[in-house]
Amino acid sequence: MPDITITYEDLGSKARYIAQVTGHEETGELTVSKVSDKMVIADHTGVPDSLRGTGVARALVERLIEDARSKGQKIIPLCPYVKAQSLKYPEWRDVIQG
Repeated sequence: MPDITITYEDLGSKARYIAQVTGHEETGELTVSKVSDKMVIADHTGVPDSLRGTGVARALVERLIEDARSKGQKIIPLCPYVKAQSLKYPEWRDVIQG
C-alpha cells in the first residue's frame, strides 16, 4: 500500500477529499454535496490512471466513512464506486443511507 495523505476541503455546500500519494504528482478525489449537518451525498470518486490499483479510491471512501461516523452523518451513495463499495462492506451500513 502506498503512502496516501488525504485532506478535506470544505467548499460551502460542497466538499472534497483529496488523496496525495508520495512520489506522484496527480491526485485522486471524492466529491460530496452537503444536504444538511446530518446528510451528505457522495457525488463522484475520481482517480487518474497513474494511481489506479493503488488503493487510493478505497482510502478516500474509508475517510468519508470515518468522517461521517464522527459527525453523526448519513451518506447517500450516488457515486457508483461508493455505492459498490458500500455493498461490499456491511459494517458501513450504519452511515450509508438506503
